[in-house]
Amino acid sequence: MPLTVPDTMTVIEITGPGGPEQLVPACRPVPTPAPGEVLIRIATAGVNRPDCLQRQGGYPPPPGASDIPGLEVAGTVVALGEGVENWKTGDPVCALLTGGGYAEYCVAPARQCLPVPAGLTLQQAAALPETFFTVWSNVFDRARLQPGESLLVHGGASGIGVTAIQLARALGSRVFATVGNDGKVQPCLAMGAERVINYRKEDFVQAIKDATGNRGVDVVLDMVGGDYIQRNLSALAVEGRLVFIAFLRGAKVELNLAPVMMKRLTITGSTLRSRPVEHKAAIATALQKIVWPLLASGAIQPIIDRVFPLTEAVAAHALMESNHHIGKLLLQVA
Repeated sequence: MPLTVPDTMTVIEITGPGGPEQLVPACRPVPTPAPGEVLIRIATAGVNRPDCLQRQGGYPPPPGASDIPGLEVAGTVVALGEGVENWKTGDPVCALLTGGGYAEYCVAPARQCLPVPAGLTLQQAAALPETFFTVWSNVFDRARLQPGESLLVHGGASGIGVTAIQLARALGSRVFATVGNDGKVQPCLAMGAERVINYRKEDFVQAIKDATGNRGVDVVLDMVGGDYIQRNLSALAVEGRLVFIAFLRGAKVELNLAPVMMKRLTITGSTLRSRPVEHKAAIATALQKIVWPLLASGAIQPIIDRVFPLTEAVAAHALMESNHHIGKLLLQVA
């Protein structure tokens, strides 16, 4: 039976660069799926740090993407673009977007959609795409983390952090993490981190050396940058890999690169939003094969701190920027 779709929808627009107050409800036409896309009636949307950066004017959407913030959603397929064969109307999905998630409806490439893992709700599924695509792409594809190796995750209580800790631990690696206050230590330990370092009280480089018998870790996942970059090189073991996904403390520093040569280190990183659909589809395939069964079994799970109504996106961004949350922040749409 065809599903009824209205002509217009409520969205959250960014009225101009600035603080959370720049997020304002508005009315827009419901988009039409292009060939290869599906139209999703959104139940819940994820809130991520890149949404805040976009609102501040520092992370514009790529050409052709919606200017509405929001990089991940879960909901129900209500219309199919030409050529879509692997989904049907009525299917529950979660999806990675290039934008458009803070709305009642959005379009997404069919190949960037995934089924809701068995046993999870749509709300829980909305917490998955952005962080799981990012962690898989960077920690396992680019940094090649292997079972038995060790990983240091900066920002262990963030959405990315809780995903990286759980996934690396479930796949057989030792995991260490840094956090900004003592209240985040125990939750990260409970998720599988072997040692959690409050960076305001301890030097994470020395803590890692003490925990690894002075060896260092095989992989560092860094979203901090700035003065952490040199210290990351010191914390890495021989043949270690440093992977960047953000630079909250800045992307430009003066470095002593001698450790890269002496320890044969690899420095890499990536962004996700502007990559071709084919790249994201390959990540989706790997996630469905390897990670979705772990979610269905309960071996790993989405960690949700708080859910806000769509119209309270301002409050969600304010909490995100306060760094007082653990795990994911979501917007409930339907």
